[in-house]
Amino acid sequence: MNSNDSLGSLNIGNRIYRTRISNKFAGRKPYKPVDPLVVVSFIPGTVDDILIKEGQRVKKGDILMIIDAMKMKNMLKSKIDGKVKSVSVNKGDRVSKGTVLLLLE
Repeated sequence: MNSNDSLGSLNIGNRIYRTRISNKFAGRKPYKPVDPLVVVSFIPGTVDDILIKEGQRVKKGDILMIIDAMKMKNMLKSKIDGKVKSVSVNKGDRVSKGTVLLLLE
C-alpha cells in the first residue's frame, strides 16, 4: 500500500468496513446503470447495416443495426419498445466500443 492511501468506509452486503482506500480506488468512475434509451456499440467494428430510420417505432427485440466485427455479424436489438429519436452513425462507419449509435424515446 502507498503511504498516500487513506482510511475510508466500504459498504459491502449492508455492512460498513473501515479500510485503507487507494488513490486508484478513490478516483474510480462510479457505477452508472445502463440507459435503455441509448444504444451503444458493445464491440469495435464497422456498421454493416442500419435497419431503422429516425421516427420509426420499434418493439423490444427488433433488430436495429448490424455491426461487423472480425467477420462476424453482430445484431443489435432493441431492449425496449419505443421510437427512434436519432441515429448517430452511417452505414460503413467504423465504431469503437462504447460509441453511441442511436437514441430512443
